Amino acid sequence: MTEPAAKEGSEPAAGDTSPPTAEDASRHVSAGTAGPSAEELCAAAVRALSGTPRLTFRGHRLHDGRTPVPAHAPHLRPSPEDGRAALRGVADGLALRLAGSDAALHTGLRPVDPVERLLFETLEQYRAESLVPARFPGMVRNLRRRHTGWARAFHRSGLTATARGLLLHTTLEVCRSRVLAVPVLAETEDLIEATRAALGARLGPHLAALRRHRADQAAYAPHALAVARTVAAMLNEDEPGGTGRKGPRSSKEPRFSLLLEEEGAQDGEGRAGGLGAAPGGTDSGPGYRVFTTAYDQERAAHTLLRPALVGDFRARLDQRIEEARPHTARLARQLRERLARPGPGDWAGGQEEGLVDGRALARLVVSPGERRVFRTRRPEHRPEALVTFLLDCSGSMKQHREQLAALLDVWARALDLAGVRCEVLGFTTAAWHGGRAHRDWLRAGRPACPGRLNERLHLVVKDADVPYRRARPALAALLKQDLYREGVDGEALEWAAGRAARRPEGRRLLFLVSDGGPMDGATAQVNPPHLLDSHLASVAARIEAESAVELRGLTVGGDLSPYLSRTSVLDPAAPMAVSARLLPDACRV
Repeated sequence: MTEPAAKEGSEPAAGDTSPPTAEDASRHVSAGTAGPSAEELCAAAVRALSGTPRLTFRGHRLHDGRTPVPAHAPHLRPSPEDGRAALRGVADGLALRLAGSDAALHTGLRPVDPVERLLFETLEQYRAESLVPARFPGMVRNLRRRHTGWARAFHRSGLTATARGLLLHTTLEVCRSRVLAVPVLAETEDLIEATRAALGARLGPHLAALRRHRADQAAYAPHALAVARTVAAMLNEDEPGGTGRKGPRSSKEPRFSLLLEEEGAQDGEGRAGGLGAAPGGTDSGPGYRVFTTAYDQERAAHTLLRPALVGDFRARLDQRIEEARPHTARLARQLRERLARPGPGDWAGGQEEGLVDGRALARLVVSPGERRVFRTRRPEHRPEALVTFLLDCSGSMKQHREQLAALLDVWARALDLAGVRCEVLGFTTAAWHGGRAHRDWLRAGRPACPGRLNERLHLVVKDADVPYRRARPALAALLKQDLYREGVDGEALEWAAGRAARRPEGRRLLFLVSDGGPMDGATAQVNPPHLLDSHLASVAARIEAESAVELRGLTVGGDLSPYLSRTSVLDPAAPMAVSARLLPDACRV
């Protein structure tokens, strides 16, 4: 096969004046300039390019409202660790797919076999990416960087060390090279030569047709199907790609099968990977209920510590904050600007219009021509707001407890300086594996589908009416290790939102700080799948619909986007000064 002569790494000429792409939109964020996040700017680029108005990125995944947008091609599924450059390429790739592919036509032709489906979806994505207008060289650059990064990671992960992995990698590289007229990945060009020759003998006419019909989806699809079916058959042969390998599968091959499972999980019909659930979907069993509330507790967090421990924990927390040296005063000013609302201030006298000032009437008698006998209200911005932090105190969050406790302490102090009411809450369970509630269930004869089956423990770390200086010892209670057990997120979110809704402040924000979906082992074992996930999603949807409380998610190493419409990624390993700046941005209306 003759490969195109295009050069990977070629850049557009200086002085390029093409319209902005996702890369251009997020460049000032990469440079550290204050403004919208990279996800917000990339989502704006996708909306502009695709014409779809409700698209947003949450957790590096595109959503249309609350519904995840399928990203069928594997290189369009970045992780938060991939960085902004990957997100730019993903944004442009998704925009091209939304704008340039007939979803109904594609769905009608899509094969059922998972391997064929993976290849067919990826080939359609390549077709969409090949139609970038010439006036968008930045988009071409973004797409090339993203695919090159993904292909390099695929190779370096060890997948190309197996015959099946090498065949898949070669197929994707050769097809992209033909459809987009670009070279294959230089790092694996020699490695794939033999497999490429074997593919050429079987796929030559179809590869040529892919390039020829790339502007016509209906004419392109039959050749894409033929490629997908041929390669899927080769993957099932004893000696795929002519590599001569026989015998049992390599230990690395299950990782290839996981790639196929993930493809099926994000097609909009299955369940999203990573959380084990598709929140908001129909639960297969009865609705949410609780087996017993007899052992549920709501406690002040500091009462769970011995007095001697309070001082030790507070000293550790103070040392960590002192080492980080956060700019608390600057953070307080930013929060005041974000949360302040205009309102009437003090009276200003001596005005020429307004309400008559009774104190100035004497001047009017002495000087009938005096006009400055009125008074007006000065407009003043005051932060009439409540900010509530609801911390997930499940076992998986234990490793982050010191970083999060220090960050919540800084935020609580900054909000106090800004004149904003702040509440810090937590949720966990009072026991592992169901505790007394589980034992009651056993004594009751193990009835089916009992619902939530654990001792719920809700923690009030800092009440909204308690100033920061009095709440400092209680904030240190978050360092207590055995506080972190299991989590029933939906009930905790309902509890925190109810507390906030009863407050008199004009604006109420609730931040759920968590690393993903709920987990309670006793409940999960004896109930229908995804009971807790579905309940969390329904509670979040109801809170967002009622609008009495503005709900946000702060994700710690996981993904809350399947549950909440607005989420931000909180990296506990990042410097505190960087993490602290996330809050003012998250408070944006």
